[in-house]
Amino acid sequence: VHLVESGGGMVQPGGSLRLSCATSGFAFNGYAMRWHRQAPGKERELLAGIGTFGSGTYYVDSVKGRFTISRDNAQRAAYLQMNALKAEDTAVYYCNARQGGVDYWGKGTLVTVSA
Repeated sequence: VHLVESGGGMVQPGGSLRLSCATSGFAFNGYAMRWHRQAPGKERELLAGIGTFGSGTYYVDSVKGRFTISRDNAQRAAYLQMNALKAEDTAVYYCNARQGGVDYWGKGTLVTVSA
């Protein structure tokens, strides 16, 4: 099983980034996909989730209206479009696949929002 995040980097406040999560080794279509982040000195937090066929999305209040989660089942990939980025969005962002009690994780990609 592999989940590999990409698309992180440094961006100025107000900017945008699109994170990607490429996957292999499991039945992608049957798993909900989620994005989490962990800022320095803080616990990992769930940001957004999307159902198996894109039906049903969830966002934590702090990113609603700014972040959009999506998936492409044919490409076995999930995405997180992040707009209007703020300094407090600086964190390592993780992709997570979940089905029942099974969780798969990527190793994360660093997003730094700084002027």
